[in-house]
Amino acid sequence: MQLSDSTPLCAEAVAHPNIALIKYWGKAGDLHTNEPAVASLSITLDTLQTRTRLTFDAALESDTLILNGQRDERRLPRISEALDRLRALGNTSLRCEVETENNFPTGAGLASSASGFAALVVAGNTALGLELSLREQSMLARAMSGSAARSLFGGFARIALTEALNPPDPTFGSAYAQPILEASHWPLEVCVAVVSDREKPVGSTEGMELSRHTSPYYAPWLEGNNRDIEDAERHVRARDFEALAELSEFSCLKMHAMAMASRPGLLYWHGTTVTAMHEIRAMRAEGIPVFFTIDAGPQVKAICAPGYGDQVAARLEGLPGVQSILRCGLGEGARIV
Repeated sequence: MQLSDSTPLCAEAVAHPNIALIKYWGKAGDLHTNEPAVASLSITLDTLQTRTRLTFDAALESDTLILNGQRDERRLPRISEALDRLRALGNTSLRCEVETENNFPTGAGLASSASGFAALVVAGNTALGLELSLREQSMLARAMSGSAARSLFGGFARIALTEALNPPDPTFGSAYAQPILEASHWPLEVCVAVVSDREKPVGSTEGMELSRHTSPYYAPWLEGNNRDIEDAERHVRARDFEALAELSEFSCLKMHAMAMASRPGLLYWHGTTVTAMHEIRAMRAEGIPVFFTIDAGPQVKAICAPGYGDQVAARLEGLPGVQSILRCGLGEGARIV
């Protein structure tokens, strides 16, 4: 159905970044479909958020992007490509003004693309009256940014490739995220040690392609993924912190080893990143239930058992080079506000 071109169509959504405990790194097929090469399991955070307002308006001659109060021409082409997917579904050519704000550093390894594209999909679905199911919204978000599929859901979520659509949906592709358990099942705490608020020099998509084509560890990385996912979900359901800690750090270090062995090597860590990892290992040896995970960036996420966040935050905050500590619990999925 052709949408009316006379009245602006608006909606505003909030979404939260997610942290993969079993990592996602690698694309399957061509980049347009953006299908992940591996499954992943994540937690969605609460206090970090992206708030996005979309206004589709016939008065606009082109798409515009306002990020954190400033026009952003550099990121606009990727946003326009995402909007084109929404426009195709809504059978409209209306241009859109995108106003989006992150209350945490953008493009610095804190999953701002996951929360950003999840919020964009949810707002676009409402503004254009698309009435997409949650599965379809998740697939659409995945096509824009792989980890965004998981930010549609709160608590614990996964992308399991064995449950992807086969054959792929001609519009949405194949892989999608599913919720596993609500945040209340195991209210873990998260302390993010911010090492740098600068954007990472090599983006995730570019890094994934480099690893796929040049890292000698890429094939073994793919082979071990399904077992890691099955074990991690079992540990989460059993609330087995020690087992999840060992497996999540294993997944994290495997991913970075593969990235470092790319040509040229991808070195996302800073010196303070390594210092924080050692401090977290030392805390765990002392009996404090905490483990680390690190995405494509220098920030260290310390995952704590309930009730230990204050203690862990204080230890990390005292490390030289740590700029700030972001405190989080497990949060909700993307939603209209």
